[in-house]
Amino acid sequence: MSAAASSRGTTPQATESRRIVILRHAKADWPDVDDHERPLAERGRKDAPIAGRRLADAGIVPDLALCSTAARTRETWKLAVHELPQRPKTVYEDRLYEASLGELIAVLNETPDDVRDLLLVGHNPGMHALADALAGEAEGDLLPRMNRSGFPTASIAVITFEGSWKGVEHGVGRLVQFWAPHE
Repeated sequence: MSAAASSRGTTPQATESRRIVILRHAKADWPDVDDHERPLAERGRKDAPIAGRRLADAGIVPDLALCSTAARTRETWKLAVHELPQRPKTVYEDRLYEASLGELIAVLNETPDDVRDLLLVGHNPGMHALADALAGEAEGDLLPRMNRSGFPTASIAVITFEGSWKGVEHGVGRLVQFWAPHE
């Protein structure tokens, strides 16, 4: 660590480029069960591995995955992660279920700075709101395309930013990828 970095109390990791990968759970079924326990529908079980392949094809292997504890998010992640070349550390996070935008940003702010690429598996409207709020800039027409689509099930948004996770706030990032399975 340089003397300048040491005197500012920062680490080299705090200023590096980072990625937030936002994955909305795949299509869920509507059986007569509590919302938290809703499983994936047949289409969701087909789309989740495709989302995982999309991540692998883009060279995205997160250091850490935070996944809502809901059945449909856990099942989405289980099917998607098998497509990645290596399995990242996964934490099932209660706070991601029905999380507000503020709660999602608070979770991001708690991420350790040794994590470069973080993947969130969660629910709308939170996942869409988070991607929209963090994307101060976007490549090409990605932001209007994402907002027109409404962030459908099994969609993925990738946002890059510079700095520490503690500094994640509205407009901090750049939307560099958006993918929806049925575009």
